[in-house]
Amino acid sequence: MKKQYLLFIIVAGLLTLFSACKNQAGYKTLIITGQNNHKWKASSPVLKQILDETGLFSSEIMTTPEKGGDMKTFNPDFSKYKLVVIDYNGDSWSEKTNNAFVEYVKNGGGVVLYHAADNSFPSWKEYNEMSGLGGWGDRNQKDGPYVYYKNDKLVTDTTAGLGGSHGKRREFLVRARITDHPITRGLPVAWLHGTDELYSQLRGPAKNMQILATAFADSTLGGGTMRDEPILMTITYGKGRIFHTTMGHADEGGGPSMHCAGFITTLQRGAEWAVTGDVTQKVPWDFPSAAGVVLRPDFKEMTLDEAFANIGNYDIAKSTKYLSCIQSHIRDLAGDETGTLKIEKMMVKVLSNNEATVGAKKLLLRELSWMGSDYSVHAIKNLVSNAELKDEAEFALTRLQK
Repeated sequence: MKKQYLLFIIVAGLLTLFSACKNQAGYKTLIITGQNNHKWKASSPVLKQILDETGLFSSEIMTTPEKGGDMKTFNPDFSKYKLVVIDYNGDSWSEKTNNAFVEYVKNGGGVVLYHAADNSFPSWKEYNEMSGLGGWGDRNQKDGPYVYYKNDKLVTDTTAGLGGSHGKRREFLVRARITDHPITRGLPVAWLHGTDELYSQLRGPAKNMQILATAFADSTLGGGTMRDEPILMTITYGKGRIFHTTMGHADEGGGPSMHCAGFITTLQRGAEWAVTGDVTQKVPWDFPSAAGVVLRPDFKEMTLDEAFANIGNYDIAKSTKYLSCIQSHIRDLAGDETGTLKIEKMMVKVLSNNEATVGAKKLLLRELSWMGSDYSVHAIKNLVSNAELKDEAEFALTRLQK
Protein backbone atom coordinates (compact mmCIF):
# COMPACT_ATOMS: atom_id res chain seq x y z
CA MET A 1 0.00 0.00 0.00
CA LYS A 2 2.82 2.38 0.89
CA LYS A 3 4.57 1.58 -2.40
CA GLN A 4 1.38 2.33 -4.34
CA TYR A 5 0.97 5.64 -2.51
CA LEU A 6 4.63 6.54 -3.18
CA LEU A 7 4.17 5.70 -6.87
CA PHE A 8 1.07 7.92 -6.96
CA ILE A 9 3.03 10.82 -5.44
CA ILE A 10 5.86 10.40 -7.99
CA VAL A 11 3.47 10.27 -10.95
CA ALA A 12 1.55 13.31 -9.69
CA GLY A 13 4.81 15.21 -9.28
CA LEU A 14 5.94 14.33 -12.78
CA LEU A 15 2.60 15.40 -14.23
CA THR A 16 2.83 18.70 -12.37
CA LEU A 17 6.38 19.21 -13.62
CA PHE A 18 5.32 18.34 -17.19
CA SER A 19 2.43 20.77 -16.98
CA ALA A 20 4.67 23.55 -15.67
CA CYS A 21 7.23 22.96 -18.43
CA LYS A 22 4.47 22.94 -21.01
CA ASN A 23 3.14 26.27 -19.74
CA GLN A 24 6.65 27.75 -19.68
CA ALA A 25 7.02 26.87 -23.36
CA GLY A 26 4.12 29.15 -24.20
CA TYR A 27 1.24 28.85 -26.61
CA LYS A 28 2.52 27.36 -29.83
CA THR A 29 2.20 30.05 -32.50
CA LEU A 30 2.52 30.00 -36.28
CA ILE A 31 3.40 33.20 -38.15
CA ILE A 32 2.52 32.87 -41.83
CA THR A 33 4.37 35.06 -44.30
CA GLY A 34 6.30 34.81 -47.57
CA GLN A 35 4.42 37.14 -49.90
CA ASN A 36 3.39 40.73 -49.29
CA ASN A 37 3.43 44.18 -50.82
CA HIS A 38 5.06 45.12 -47.50
CA LYS A 39 8.47 44.16 -46.09
CA TRP A 40 7.54 40.79 -44.66
CA LYS A 41 11.20 39.82 -44.15
CA ALA A 42 11.43 42.77 -41.74
CA SER A 43 8.05 42.41 -40.05
CA SER A 44 7.76 38.69 -39.30
CA PRO A 45 10.91 38.39 -37.14
CA VAL A 46 9.76 41.43 -35.18
CA LEU A 47 6.30 39.91 -34.65
CA LYS A 48 7.96 36.74 -33.36
CA GLN A 49 10.20 38.71 -31.00
CA ILE A 50 7.31 40.79 -29.65
CA LEU A 51 5.11 37.77 -28.97
CA ASP A 52 7.83 35.53 -27.54
CA GLU A 53 9.03 38.33 -25.26
CA THR A 54 5.87 37.92 -23.16
CA GLY A 55 6.72 34.33 -22.26
CA LEU A 56 3.18 33.40 -23.26
CA PHE A 57 3.97 32.37 -26.82
CA SER A 58 6.44 30.15 -28.62
CA SER A 59 6.45 31.26 -32.24
CA GLU A 60 7.75 29.88 -35.50
CA ILE A 61 7.70 31.51 -38.93
CA MET A 62 6.46 29.64 -41.98
CA THR A 63 6.90 31.06 -45.48
CA THR A 64 4.73 30.24 -48.46
CA PRO A 65 6.10 29.61 -51.93
CA GLU A 66 7.12 32.75 -53.80
CA LYS A 67 4.60 34.61 -55.93
CA GLY A 68 3.51 32.38 -58.80
CA GLY A 69 4.80 29.27 -57.06
CA ASP A 70 2.94 26.02 -56.41
CA MET A 71 0.65 26.87 -53.47
CA LYS A 72 -0.47 23.24 -53.23
CA THR A 73 2.82 22.61 -51.42
CA PHE A 74 1.78 24.99 -48.64
CA ASN A 75 -0.06 22.76 -46.16
CA PRO A 76 0.36 23.87 -42.53
CA ASP A 77 -1.00 21.60 -39.85
CA PHE A 78 -2.99 24.31 -38.10
CA SER A 79 -4.17 21.90 -35.41
CA LYS A 80 -0.67 21.99 -33.87
CA TYR A 81 -1.04 25.66 -32.94
CA LYS A 82 -2.98 27.72 -30.44
CA LEU A 83 -2.45 30.91 -32.44
CA VAL A 84 -1.95 31.73 -36.11
CA VAL A 85 -0.61 35.18 -37.05
CA ILE A 86 -1.20 36.26 -40.65
CA ASP A 87 1.54 38.52 -42.05
CA TYR A 88 0.63 37.71 -45.63
CA ASN A 89 -0.78 39.43 -48.69
CA GLY A 90 -0.25 37.39 -51.84
CA ASP A 91 -1.37 34.47 -53.97
CA SER A 92 -4.42 32.47 -52.92
CA TRP A 93 -3.82 29.36 -50.87
CA SER A 94 -5.04 25.99 -52.11
CA GLU A 95 -8.62 24.95 -51.41
CA LYS A 96 -7.30 22.24 -49.08
CA THR A 97 -5.37 24.80 -47.01
CA ASN A 98 -8.30 27.22 -46.99
CA ASN A 99 -10.63 24.53 -45.69
CA ALA A 100 -8.13 23.47 -43.02
CA PHE A 101 -7.78 27.07 -41.82
CA VAL A 102 -11.56 27.56 -41.67
CA GLU A 103 -11.93 24.38 -39.63
CA TYR A 104 -9.10 25.48 -37.33
CA VAL A 105 -10.84 28.77 -36.55
CA LYS A 106 -14.32 27.28 -36.30
CA ASN A 107 -13.02 24.83 -33.72
CA GLY A 108 -11.57 27.55 -31.51
CA GLY A 109 -8.20 28.47 -33.01
CA GLY A 110 -6.90 31.95 -32.24
CA VAL A 111 -5.90 34.32 -35.04
CA VAL A 112 -4.11 37.65 -35.31
CA LEU A 113 -4.50 39.59 -38.56
CA TYR A 114 -1.64 42.03 -38.87
CA HIS A 115 -1.65 45.17 -41.04
CA ALA A 116 -1.80 44.21 -44.76
CA ALA A 117 -3.28 40.79 -43.95
CA ASP A 118 -6.65 42.50 -44.33
CA ASN A 119 -5.75 43.14 -47.99
CA SER A 120 -5.54 39.41 -48.65
CA PHE A 121 -7.90 36.96 -50.32
CA PRO A 122 -10.67 39.33 -51.53
CA SER A 123 -12.65 36.46 -53.05
CA TRP A 124 -12.41 34.10 -50.04
CA LYS A 125 -15.76 34.52 -48.30
CA GLU A 126 -14.82 32.92 -44.98
CA TYR A 127 -11.55 34.81 -44.67
CA ASN A 128 -13.33 38.11 -45.21
CA GLU A 129 -15.81 37.19 -42.48
CA MET A 130 -12.88 36.46 -40.18
CA SER A 131 -11.28 39.81 -41.07
CA GLY A 132 -14.44 41.82 -40.47
CA LEU A 133 -13.16 44.61 -42.72
CA GLY A 134 -10.58 44.70 -45.50
CA GLY A 135 -9.20 46.85 -48.25
CA TRP A 136 -7.77 46.91 -51.75
CA GLY A 137 -7.91 43.79 -53.98
CA ASP A 138 -10.77 45.38 -55.97
CA ARG A 139 -12.97 45.37 -52.89
CA ASN A 140 -16.09 47.49 -53.28
CA GLN A 141 -19.75 47.57 -52.25
CA LYS A 142 -20.19 43.91 -53.21
CA ASP A 143 -17.90 42.99 -50.29
CA GLY A 144 -19.83 44.85 -47.61
CA PRO A 145 -20.26 48.33 -46.15
CA TYR A 146 -17.77 50.89 -44.95
CA VAL A 147 -17.75 50.94 -41.14
CA TYR A 148 -16.46 53.93 -39.20
CA TYR A 149 -17.30 56.48 -36.52
CA LYS A 150 -18.60 59.93 -37.37
CA ASN A 151 -19.37 62.46 -34.64
CA ASP A 152 -18.85 59.64 -32.13
CA LYS A 153 -21.56 57.52 -33.73
CA LEU A 154 -20.93 54.14 -35.34
CA VAL A 155 -21.82 54.30 -39.03
CA THR A 156 -22.49 51.43 -41.43
CA ASP A 157 -22.21 53.00 -44.86
CA THR A 158 -23.38 51.12 -47.97
CA THR A 159 -22.21 53.83 -50.37
CA ALA A 160 -20.64 52.44 -53.57
CA GLY A 161 -16.87 52.77 -53.87
CA LEU A 162 -13.55 50.98 -53.63
CA GLY A 163 -12.32 49.68 -50.29
CA GLY A 164 -8.99 50.66 -48.80
CA SER A 165 -6.89 53.81 -48.73
CA HIS A 166 -4.30 55.65 -46.65
CA GLY A 167 -2.45 58.94 -46.84
CA LYS A 168 1.19 59.62 -46.10
CA ARG A 169 2.51 57.98 -42.98
CA ARG A 170 2.07 60.00 -39.81
CA GLU A 171 1.76 59.81 -36.06
CA PHE A 172 -1.88 59.56 -35.06
CA LEU A 173 -4.03 59.49 -31.96
CA VAL A 174 -5.66 56.15 -31.21
CA ARG A 175 -8.97 56.40 -29.35
CA ALA A 176 -10.53 53.49 -27.47
CA ARG A 177 -14.18 52.87 -28.32
CA ILE A 178 -14.66 49.92 -25.97
CA THR A 179 -12.74 50.42 -22.73
CA ASP A 180 -13.92 47.37 -20.78
CA HIS A 181 -12.77 44.74 -23.27
CA PRO A 182 -9.93 42.55 -21.94
CA ILE A 183 -7.56 43.94 -24.59
CA THR A 184 -8.21 47.62 -23.86
CA ARG A 185 -9.02 47.39 -20.15
CA GLY A 186 -6.70 49.68 -18.20
CA LEU A 187 -5.24 51.37 -21.27
CA PRO A 188 -5.57 55.14 -21.76
CA VAL A 189 -8.68 56.21 -23.63
CA ALA A 190 -6.43 58.07 -26.09
CA TRP A 191 -2.77 57.53 -26.94
CA LEU A 192 -0.36 58.59 -29.64
CA HIS A 193 0.92 55.96 -32.07
CA GLY A 194 4.27 56.09 -33.90
CA THR A 195 4.48 57.05 -37.57
CA ASP A 196 2.37 54.59 -39.54
CA GLU A 197 -0.08 54.10 -42.37
CA LEU A 198 -3.58 54.99 -41.19
CA TYR A 199 -5.85 52.55 -43.03
CA SER A 200 -9.14 54.11 -44.14
CA GLN A 201 -12.22 53.19 -46.16
CA LEU A 202 -12.09 49.55 -45.11
CA ARG A 203 -15.21 47.61 -45.95
CA GLY A 204 -16.40 44.07 -45.47
CA PRO A 205 -19.00 41.78 -43.89
CA ALA A 206 -18.41 43.27 -40.40
CA LYS A 207 -20.16 40.27 -38.80
CA ASN A 208 -19.64 39.46 -35.13
CA MET A 209 -17.17 42.35 -34.98
CA GLN A 210 -16.31 44.83 -32.26
CA ILE A 211 -14.34 47.98 -32.99
CA LEU A 212 -12.02 48.45 -30.01
CA ALA A 213 -10.26 51.60 -31.21
CA THR A 214 -10.27 54.17 -34.01
CA ALA A 215 -8.07 56.95 -35.37
CA PHE A 216 -9.12 60.16 -37.08
CA ALA A 217 -8.00 60.22 -40.71
CA ASP A 218 -7.53 63.94 -41.31
CA SER A 219 -6.83 65.20 -44.81
CA THR A 220 -3.71 67.26 -44.12
CA LEU A 221 -1.35 64.55 -45.41
CA GLY A 222 -3.59 63.25 -48.18
CA GLY A 223 -5.98 60.32 -48.26
CA GLY A 224 -7.93 61.55 -45.26
CA THR A 225 -11.61 60.70 -44.92
CA MET A 226 -12.18 63.16 -42.06
CA ARG A 227 -13.76 60.41 -40.00
CA ASP A 228 -12.67 57.99 -37.28
CA GLU A 229 -11.47 54.79 -38.92
CA PRO A 230 -11.26 51.34 -37.26
CA ILE A 231 -7.74 50.53 -36.06
CA LEU A 232 -8.22 47.64 -33.62
CA MET A 233 -11.00 45.09 -33.98
CA THR A 234 -12.08 41.72 -32.66
CA ILE A 235 -14.14 39.19 -34.58
CA THR A 236 -15.58 35.86 -33.57
CA TYR A 237 -16.00 33.07 -36.10
CA GLY A 238 -17.46 29.81 -34.86
CA LYS A 239 -15.58 29.12 -31.63
CA GLY A 240 -12.55 31.06 -32.84
CA ARG A 241 -11.40 34.54 -31.83
CA ILE A 242 -9.65 36.95 -34.20
CA PHE A 243 -7.72 40.08 -33.24
CA HIS A 244 -7.32 42.46 -36.19
CA THR A 245 -4.82 45.32 -36.02
CA THR A 246 -4.30 47.62 -39.00
CA MET A 247 -1.20 49.13 -37.40
CA GLY A 248 2.45 48.18 -37.80
CA HIS A 249 3.76 49.15 -41.24
CA ALA A 250 7.30 47.75 -41.28
CA ASP A 251 10.56 49.38 -42.26
CA GLU A 252 13.93 47.65 -42.11
CA GLY A 253 14.50 46.93 -38.44
CA GLY A 254 10.84 47.49 -37.65
CA GLY A 255 10.46 51.25 -37.91
CA PRO A 256 8.54 53.62 -35.63
CA SER A 257 5.17 51.91 -36.02
CA MET A 258 6.49 48.54 -34.80
CA HIS A 259 8.73 50.11 -32.15
CA CYS A 260 5.72 51.95 -30.70
CA ALA A 261 4.92 50.68 -27.19
CA GLY A 262 1.23 51.04 -28.00
CA PHE A 263 1.45 48.76 -31.03
CA ILE A 264 3.57 46.23 -29.14
CA THR A 265 1.27 46.13 -26.11
CA THR A 266 -1.99 45.86 -28.05
CA LEU A 267 -0.51 43.12 -30.25
CA GLN A 268 0.58 41.12 -27.20
CA ARG A 269 -2.74 41.61 -25.43
CA GLY A 270 -4.74 40.92 -28.59
CA ALA A 271 -2.83 37.70 -29.18
CA GLU A 272 -3.47 36.47 -25.64
CA TRP A 273 -7.17 37.28 -25.96
CA ALA A 274 -7.35 35.40 -29.28
CA VAL A 275 -6.01 32.28 -27.55
CA THR A 276 -7.75 32.44 -24.16
CA GLY A 277 -10.56 35.01 -24.31
CA ASP A 278 -8.88 36.96 -21.52
CA VAL A 279 -5.76 39.07 -20.88
CA THR A 280 -3.46 38.51 -17.89
CA GLN A 281 -0.72 40.95 -18.93
CA LYS A 282 -0.52 44.13 -16.91
CA VAL A 283 -0.45 47.53 -18.61
CA PRO A 284 3.25 48.45 -19.00
CA TRP A 285 4.60 51.55 -17.30
CA ASP A 286 5.69 53.00 -20.66
CA PHE A 287 2.37 52.72 -22.47
CA PRO A 288 1.97 56.00 -24.40
CA SER A 289 -0.49 58.75 -23.59
CA ALA A 290 -2.04 61.45 -25.72
CA ALA A 291 0.97 63.61 -24.89
CA GLY A 292 3.49 61.73 -27.00
CA VAL A 293 4.69 58.60 -28.76
CA VAL A 294 6.77 56.07 -26.80
CA LEU A 295 9.21 53.99 -28.84
CA ARG A 296 11.04 50.88 -27.64
CA PRO A 297 14.29 50.62 -29.62
CA ASP A 298 14.59 46.88 -28.88
CA PHE A 299 10.81 46.13 -28.81
CA LYS A 300 10.73 45.21 -25.13
CA GLU A 301 9.82 46.95 -21.90
CA MET A 302 12.78 48.42 -20.00
CA THR A 303 13.85 46.47 -16.93
CA LEU A 304 14.61 47.95 -13.53
CA ASP A 305 18.30 47.07 -13.92
CA GLU A 306 18.43 48.88 -17.26
CA ALA A 307 16.78 51.93 -15.72
CA PHE A 308 19.34 52.11 -12.91
CA ALA A 309 22.20 51.51 -15.34
CA ASN A 310 21.15 54.71 -17.15
CA ILE A 311 19.60 56.94 -14.48
CA GLY A 312 23.05 58.19 -13.43
CA ASN A 313 23.32 60.05 -16.74
CA TYR A 314 19.92 61.68 -16.31
CA ASP A 315 19.23 64.74 -18.42
CA ILE A 316 15.68 66.08 -18.18
CA ALA A 317 16.02 67.70 -21.61
CA LYS A 318 16.46 64.27 -23.20
CA SER A 319 14.18 61.83 -21.38
CA THR A 320 12.44 60.98 -18.11
CA LYS A 321 11.88 57.36 -19.05
CA TYR A 322 14.43 55.92 -16.60
CA LEU A 323 12.84 57.65 -13.63
CA SER A 324 9.37 56.68 -14.84
CA CYS A 325 10.42 53.04 -14.97
CA ILE A 326 11.81 53.18 -11.42
CA GLN A 327 8.69 54.92 -10.12
CA SER A 328 6.49 52.30 -11.75
CA HIS A 329 8.38 49.48 -10.02
CA ILE A 330 8.12 51.29 -6.68
CA ARG A 331 4.34 51.56 -7.10
CA ASP A 332 4.07 47.88 -8.04
CA LEU A 333 6.01 46.91 -4.89
CA ALA A 334 3.76 48.79 -2.48
CA GLY A 335 3.65 46.75 0.73
CA ASP A 336 6.56 44.54 -0.32
CA GLU A 337 9.29 45.56 2.13
CA THR A 338 11.92 43.23 0.68
CA GLY A 339 11.36 44.44 -2.88
CA THR A 340 11.23 48.10 -1.84
CA LEU A 341 14.47 47.76 0.13
CA LYS A 342 16.15 46.29 -2.95
CA ILE A 343 15.22 49.39 -4.96
CA GLU A 344 16.33 51.65 -2.10
CA LYS A 345 19.76 49.99 -2.13
CA MET A 346 20.00 50.60 -5.88
CA MET A 347 19.15 54.27 -5.30
CA VAL A 348 21.80 54.62 -2.61
CA LYS A 349 24.36 53.15 -4.98
CA VAL A 350 23.61 55.95 -7.48
CA LEU A 351 23.78 58.59 -4.71
CA SER A 352 27.24 57.30 -3.80
CA ASN A 353 28.45 57.36 -7.39
CA ASN A 354 30.60 60.42 -8.03
CA GLU A 355 29.95 60.11 -11.77
CA ALA A 356 26.15 60.34 -11.47
CA THR A 357 24.63 63.68 -12.45
CA VAL A 358 23.25 66.18 -9.95
CA GLY A 359 19.90 65.90 -11.72
CA ALA A 360 19.78 62.15 -11.17
CA LYS A 361 20.60 62.47 -7.49
CA LYS A 362 17.96 65.15 -6.95
CA LEU A 363 15.30 62.90 -8.44
CA LEU A 364 16.29 59.95 -6.30
CA LEU A 365 16.44 62.06 -3.14
CA ARG A 366 12.85 63.13 -3.76
CA GLU A 367 11.79 59.52 -4.16
CA LEU A 368 13.67 58.43 -1.04
CA SER A 369 12.08 61.23 0.98
CA TRP A 370 8.77 59.36 0.93
CA MET A 371 9.70 55.70 0.45
CA GLY A 372 13.20 55.42 2.00
CA SER A 373 14.18 53.85 5.32
CA ASP A 374 17.02 54.09 7.82
CA TYR A 375 19.15 52.27 5.24
CA SER A 376 19.57 55.40 3.11
CA VAL A 377 20.09 57.96 5.91
CA HIS A 378 23.88 57.70 6.00
CA ALA A 379 24.27 58.14 2.23
CA ILE A 380 21.92 61.14 2.27
CA LYS A 381 23.82 62.81 5.15
CA ASN A 382 26.98 62.63 3.03
CA LEU A 383 25.26 64.82 0.42
CA VAL A 384 24.31 67.68 2.77
CA SER A 385 27.72 69.25 2.29
CA ASN A 386 27.17 69.38 -1.48
CA ALA A 387 25.84 72.87 -2.23
CA GLU A 388 23.91 71.66 -5.29
CA LEU A 389 22.19 68.85 -3.36
CA LYS A 390 21.94 70.41 0.12
CA ASP A 391 18.26 71.40 -0.06
CA GLU A 392 17.05 68.04 -1.43
CA ALA A 393 19.23 66.09 1.02
CA GLU A 394 18.03 68.03 4.06
CA PHE A 395 14.39 67.71 2.93
CA ALA A 396 14.77 63.94 2.59
CA LEU A 397 16.44 63.63 6.00
CA THR A 398 13.72 65.72 7.66
CA ARG A 399 11.03 63.39 6.35
CA LEU A 400 12.93 60.18 6.99
CA GLN A 401 13.90 61.05 10.58
CA LYS A 402 10.47 62.14 11.79
